[in-house]
Amino acid sequence: MHKNAYEVVKQEIKKLAGSYRSELASQINNRVDEMKYDNNSHFLIYRILGISKAEGQLIDVYQNKGRFLYKYAGSFLEEAAFTCLKNKYPYAKKERVVNTIGQRPKMFEIDCLIEKEAIEIKWRDATTDGDHITKEHTRIQAIKSHGLRPIRVMFYYPNREQAIRIQETLRTTYNGVGGLYYSGDQAWEYIKWKTDINLLNILEELADEYEKY
Repeated sequence: MHKNAYEVVKQEIKKLAGSYRSELASQINNRVDEMKYDNNSHFLIYRILGISKAEGQLIDVYQNKGRFLYKYAGSFLEEAAFTCLKNKYPYAKKERVVNTIGQRPKMFEIDCLIEKEAIEIKWRDATTDGDHITKEHTRIQAIKSHGLRPIRVMFYYPNREQAIRIQETLRTTYNGVGGLYYSGDQAWEYIKWKTDINLLNILEELADEYEKY
């Protein structure tokens, strides 16, 4: 990719990151302020289990911070990947299709539709819920029924054995309908191959820039 084009995409993603950083900080600060007035009577159980009041407070604060962080980290990375795809394919779009296989949900979202390729973009998926497999299987079959090719791009693979087994089941399901499943290094390479943009490199550069401040 031409350097100027690379810089254009990088600046778009940097702007996106700034927006997410600001919103995340606001959400966290608001929640921490709210927690100052929480009822902490449950700390009694913490103490019985060997967790001091001070440590319990930190645990509750970071649990809330973590929930916001995971949500915003996922949304940011998914939007950054979509930015790369949209740059290469201006007609790429987010889409919704009818669930032709089951009744719930009525519609399935496609993160990025490029002609007949229905790309699902995930930053990571560490679920251990068995119902997740059923829902994803239905989603894949419904997308296939619309004449589209389901493609899953997941940048970070789970660490726990049960979550890994679920992902392997999903990989088999994608392959079974002629779809594609990319995870970890393969996901980064797919975006680079598909868009001519090294998204991982952009994110590493931005992380280094932010750490200098």
